[in-house]
Amino acid sequence: MKHDIRDPQLAEQGKLRIEWAARDMPVLKQIRARFEKEKPLSDVKIGCCLHVTTETANLMIALKAGGAQVALCASNPLSTQDDVAASLVEHEGIPVFAVKGEDNDRYYDHIRSVLAAEPNITMDDGADLVSTIHTERKELIPEILGGSEETTTGVVRLRSMEQKGVLAYPIIAVNDSDTKHLFDNRYGTGQSTIDGILRATNILLAGATIVVCGYGWCGRGLAMRAKGMGARVIVTEVDALKALEAVMDGYRVMPLAQAAPEGDLFVTVTGNLKVVRAEHFQLMKDGAIVANSGHFNVELDLDALGKMAERRRNVREYVQEFTLADGKRIYLLGEGRLINLAAAEGHPACVMDMSFANQALAAEYLVVEGKKLERRVYGVPEKIDRHIAELKLKAMDVDIDILTAEQKSYLASWELGT
Repeated sequence: MKHDIRDPQLAEQGKLRIEWAARDMPVLKQIRARFEKEKPLSDVKIGCCLHVTTETANLMIALKAGGAQVALCASNPLSTQDDVAASLVEHEGIPVFAVKGEDNDRYYDHIRSVLAAEPNITMDDGADLVSTIHTERKELIPEILGGSEETTTGVVRLRSMEQKGVLAYPIIAVNDSDTKHLFDNRYGTGQSTIDGILRATNILLAGATIVVCGYGWCGRGLAMRAKGMGARVIVTEVDALKALEAVMDGYRVMPLAQAAPEGDLFVTVTGNLKVVRAEHFQLMKDGAIVANSGHFNVELDLDALGKMAERRRNVREYVQEFTLADGKRIYLLGEGRLINLAAAEGHPACVMDMSFANQALAAEYLVVEGKKLERRVYGVPEKIDRHIAELKLKAMDVDIDILTAEQKSYLASWELGT
């Protein structure tokens, strides 16, 4: 079995961590049990480009239990947990192509290695697998039933492909399901981003001024958690509705140029490029820290920062110091990549349980319906979304009310008014 991992001897450590994560993934556990009995993915080849974490490992194990042939590569050069990759290869027989810290060339070589398995379904976290198929491996397209996408950034890319008429097969936007973005993006990103920042820096958030660039679901979660830890939070936005919501949620909202001199810590969660630019770095105070928790490392203009710096050095693991001409120091975390995965372990398993339940059930759905779907981006069927929510509540031992027959009739009628 071909694979490319750092060290097979890390496998035992990885296995223990995968088992620990499984404790908090009861929904995926229930799906895996059903998959083992029904084998809905028999003889289906699934190519996955995802963060190689303990939670992802449990998804891979569930897909294999359903009969799928799975191949996995990393969706970010710094997000791989090498012991997890080793365990998947050594204990599960799943080909993994991922090494933490891999350079850009090796990253794309790993994507090509997954595509060499000629997948029938793609599972993406940022749409790099899909884009590589469309640019380099178009001959694979006739055998592809469809794909799924995990992130906001990836969905934006794929919707652009659909609008331009180049998307060659259907995609399920897992990111857009309520059981994904309302929880993973908000609570997962909020907690794990702060976890990564604190592991990298050991700074105190209480009393610090944190500038959150972007107030989507990830920005909401981050601002909420930072505020809860005593930080003074400033939000920057380009969308009037999101900015208004941030104001109503109690945050100061202003342009980034106005926030730059005030911030102690800046975190981008926008999905766009060059959000923090040279003019912003120039305005920051000495010792300002910048980090990114959006999918790609383009949200911070690192080329501009590099040109502005007279010298640079690594002062801690995942912390690089840039000294500007005036002696001011700017600290970059995790090379500008996803700080929650570069310096920490990503989202807690409890929240990834629902996200990866969506991925597993989306794959099952594509096996049944893929050939009937058009070449466009679809939402997760509401039936699947609600089923996952019900399974999660059941696992949490939470009961809810049920509508009476009279209430159902009332909600379905138009005759009854005041």
